[in-house]
Amino acid sequence: MSKTRLLGAVVPVGALRSGKLTAVGEFPDLAEFALLCKKMKVGLIQLLPVNDTGYESSPYFSLTAFALHPLYLRIDDLPEAEPFKDKSEAINREFGGQTRFPYLKVLRAKMELLREIYAKNKSAIEQKAQAGGSLDAWIKQNPWAKYYAVYRRLKESNSEHSWKEWPEYQNVSAEDIAALWQDSQYREEHLFWIWLQEALDTQFSAAAKAVAEAGIVMEGDLPILMNDDSCDVWAHPEIFIQELSAGAPPDMYSPDGQNWGFPLYNWAAQEKDNYAWWKQRLAVAGKYYQAYRIDHVLGFFRIWSSSRRDYSAALGRFIPFTPVTSSDLRKLGYDKGRIRWLSQPHIPTDDLWQALRTGPDHLSDEADIAAAAKKVFSKALDRVGEEELWLFKKKIKGEKDIDALKLHPSVRPLLFSVWRNRMFLEYEKGRFSPTWNYHDSRAFSSLSADEKKSMEELLEKRRIKSEKIWENQGKKLLSVLVESSPMLPCAEDLGAVPLCVPKVLTKLKILGLRVVRWHRRWDLNKEPYIPFEDYPELSVCTAAVHDSSTIREWWEREANQEQFSGFIGLPVLPKGYNPGTAKAILAKTVSARSRFRVFQIQDLLHLSAKWYAQDPASERVNVPGTYNDFNWTYRLPASVGEIGKDRDLVKAVAELSKIKAAKKV
Repeated sequence: MSKTRLLGAVVPVGALRSGKLTAVGEFPDLAEFALLCKKMKVGLIQLLPVNDTGYESSPYFSLTAFALHPLYLRIDDLPEAEPFKDKSEAINREFGGQTRFPYLKVLRAKMELLREIYAKNKSAIEQKAQAGGSLDAWIKQNPWAKYYAVYRRLKESNSEHSWKEWPEYQNVSAEDIAALWQDSQYREEHLFWIWLQEALDTQFSAAAKAVAEAGIVMEGDLPILMNDDSCDVWAHPEIFIQELSAGAPPDMYSPDGQNWGFPLYNWAAQEKDNYAWWKQRLAVAGKYYQAYRIDHVLGFFRIWSSSRRDYSAALGRFIPFTPVTSSDLRKLGYDKGRIRWLSQPHIPTDDLWQALRTGPDHLSDEADIAAAAKKVFSKALDRVGEEELWLFKKKIKGEKDIDALKLHPSVRPLLFSVWRNRMFLEYEKGRFSPTWNYHDSRAFSSLSADEKKSMEELLEKRRIKSEKIWENQGKKLLSVLVESSPMLPCAEDLGAVPLCVPKVLTKLKILGLRVVRWHRRWDLNKEPYIPFEDYPELSVCTAAVHDSSTIREWWEREANQEQFSGFIGLPVLPKGYNPGTAKAILAKTVSARSRFRVFQIQDLLHLSAKWYAQDPASERVNVPGTYNDFNWTYRLPASVGEIGKDRDLVKAVAELSKIKAAKKV
């Protein structure tokens, strides 16, 4: 792939509208969208993940790393669908005119019709699956499909519940899955899922070819982690660590961290078969894409891991990490009692009484308070000697255990807060990891100045040692990806980034991500923006992402307008966003030295007054931390063809492609 600087558009497939009314964007729509991009001099189309997520609308909660989402299948293009066009058109009429698509309703309607089409044509489809048939050949080229079909059949027969809740087949071997696949009583059901995937592959491959023929690079999105309830974790448990949950440490947006519920990878196990699963995943993606986005690339270096008995990730730890040991602490002068003080949360008696008197649903009657306190002491806490100080009982291993005790709601916030209030997490006997917010812990605050200094020195030594481990692991794993595929890797490297990450990405020529609003000198006064001429060439620059507000909403409701106007060297822009403001911000952004400068399609549309929604928040793709029918259901405000007739928009976007990279003064 060339090193040409490209202007890119980010779009979810479901957002597309073609000239033909459809209930949701579908793979064939990409061909028409590519022609619009060519017209606007946009050289890259970046998609959100397109794998099957079942009845979960988030594309990052995939049921599979390989199978495509049936939502994006153009039913009318199926050779078997000719007699069903009236029903297909009825679905499109019912849902196609809505501002956002109703995910569950559309998916259920399409799946019901696909079932009907399959039932009518199952004899012909069975013939294609016989030895030498086209469907048989496709299965041989896509061996993952057998696992997927068996998993999907079992999941549907178990009312879509997680495989961990199935009454049988929770723990299966490759031989077990092969036997289920070959069982003649399930043949018809398995072929339904195979037929769907072959059709999806055909349509997406044709769309990818059309995009390439238009001279457009297509970039896919490969989330690093797999959903706990996925075919891959079910069928290949040996390459995952399911006892722990991946996530992200606390930050200004998530003070308790993020506990995603995804299992970790067992890299040692994957190394034994030379990372075959990852190589297969890249090979499948390579059929459609010339570049791919690695979501949460930090996970290849280290992953923030939490107990599955916790809701939050506040007590997570990095894996791998060089631990602090009991021996280390004893050398610093800490005896057994003080090590316990550092690593186990302590609750003063008065704090508990105060919570019962003032917490949510607090009590006022002293007898009721005493009864509630007695229940807490007996069920949750053990006293420390004769002190007015308490420890959690050893049987309590996480926040879920605290909830299970069904104590008075007034004490829940206190118990959760205290549970997280420790300097060290003892994850194995005698092996400790510092908590993310250990500076704010009761234990650390109680140390003398000299003790704090010596403790910080110890932790810095462990960080430096761990950094080398992270660097070696990241280089090793990412080298496998780089060497296994001709696709260009682009890394989402946001969050708490170790120093080794940019070094490894640069060495392997992997593009990092720079989000303008967050790419700042956070350590300096007023947290200035980093100049566009200082962006590395090996990067993707963007002004908004699918989890953030659009540029318009950010400008009107979040940004320090005066500061940003000063940063881009312009007088204060209008407080209300308009095409002029959009042009000024986007023009400066595309001057970044980054190889790719990509924008959400909504942000490009704002270069024309025709495409402004009344409420800018309605144009978001996702609002993190919320679960509703709004997220992941964005659609373009008009068909691709209508948008292409907007000469002002086409001209404004095309002009962006001519802007050269800013040079250092």
